Amino acid sequence: MAELNWIKAAEEGDTEYFEVAFGQGDDENVYIRVNTDPDNIVITTGPKWDAFVLGVKAGEFDHFVEGIED
Repeated sequence: MAELNWIKAAEEGDTEYFEVAFGQGDDENVYIRVNTDPDNIVITTGPKWDAFVLGVKAGEFDHFVEGIED
């Protein structure tokens, strides 16, 4: 696996958070990990990631967080 540029998905002060990295060149995969366990990486495809992001934006997963306070 080539060197990945990890993007931190966190609010200021968070101690545990997700990081996402996008493959470069011929590598169209998306890599996801939790900062506290950086060797445990989940890999998905670019099209699946895009579908997930569109679903989040459309509210398709809102029922998972009902009742959770910010």
